[in-house]
Amino acid sequence: MSSVLYDAPGPRAKRRNVLLSVVFVALLALLAWWIWRVMDDKGQLKWSLWQPFTTSDAWTTYLLPGLGNTLKAAALAMIIALPLGAFFGISRMSDHRWVRVPAGVVVEFFRSIPVLLLMLFANEFYARYTNVTAEDRPLFAVVTGLVLYNASVLAEIVRAGILALPKGQTEAAYAIGLRKGQTMTSILLPQAVTAMLPAIVSQLVVIVKDTALGGVLLGYAELLNARSTFAANYADVIQSFIGVAIIYIVVNFLLTSFASWLEGRLRRSKRSTGAVLSEDTVEVNPAAVGGGFGTGGEGGGLPGTRTYL
Repeated sequence: MSSVLYDAPGPRAKRRNVLLSVVFVALLALLAWWIWRVMDDKGQLKWSLWQPFTTSDAWTTYLLPGLGNTLKAAALAMIIALPLGAFFGISRMSDHRWVRVPAGVVVEFFRSIPVLLLMLFANEFYARYTNVTAEDRPLFAVVTGLVLYNASVLAEIVRAGILALPKGQTEAAYAIGLRKGQTMTSILLPQAVTAMLPAIVSQLVVIVKDTALGGVLLGYAELLNARSTFAANYADVIQSFIGVAIIYIVVNFLLTSFASWLEGRLRRSKRSTGAVLSEDTVEVNPAAVGGGFGTGGEGGGLPGTRTYL
C-alpha cells in the first residue's frame, strides 16, 4: 500500500530486496563461521574456559552483585533524569524569556560535555567539597554524570515530541478556554508520551551501558568492573567479555521489550472503541422531543427528528 511517505515496492524492487537479504544473511553466516574457526584454532572454545559460568560462586560473588550495582546506578539516574529532562524540555518552550533562555543554556551546556568528563568532575567535587565517603563516592559520581548528561538529552526529546504534535491541538485547547499549563499537562504531554517513548527507551538503554564508564575509571563495582575480578580468578578474558556482553544484551532486550509492550498498550488505550449506540441504549430527553418549534408531531418537534442526551 502506497502513501504520501511510503511507496509500495514493485516486482523489481521486491526481487532486489530479496536478493540483498539473501546476500546479507550469507555474509553474516560467513562472518560467524570465520569467528568460530579462529576461536577454535586458538583453543578458545574449550569447555574448561566456559565452565566457570556454570558455578554458583561466579554468579553470587562477582556477576550478580556487579549487575545489581549496574541496575542500581541506572535506576537512580533514570528516576532523576526523566522528570528533570521533562522540566527543562517544557521550560525551553516557555513564553517567558527569563525561563526559556536559562533552560536552553543548561541543556546545551551539559549536552555538549562527554558523560565521562561529567563523572570525573562530579567525583572531584564530592571528594573536595562534600562529606561523601570514599566508598559511596563512585556511585554518587556515576549517577550525577548520568543525570546531568541524559537529562539534557531527554529535554530535547521531550521538546521535539511536543513540537511534533499538530498545532491544531493547541489551538483547540485554547479555543475551549484552557490555559497554557492546562494545555501542556492535559492535551499535549499525554499525546507526546507515546511518540517520545521509543527515543526515551533508547536513551535509557544508553544509561545502562554508560554505567560501565564509572567502573573503568572511578572504580565503581558495576558489571564490567566485576568482570575484571571474575576473569582474574575464574575465567579467561575473552570468555568473561562475551559473558558480560550477553548479560548486557539480555537486560537491554528486556527493557526494550517492556517499552514496546507499553507503547502498544498506550496506543490501544487511545483508540476509540467504535461502538454504535442504538435507540435502546440511548436515553431520550422527553422535554426536547415534546417541546420545540410547534411544527409537526404531537409535541411540536421537528418532523422525523429525535433528540438524545
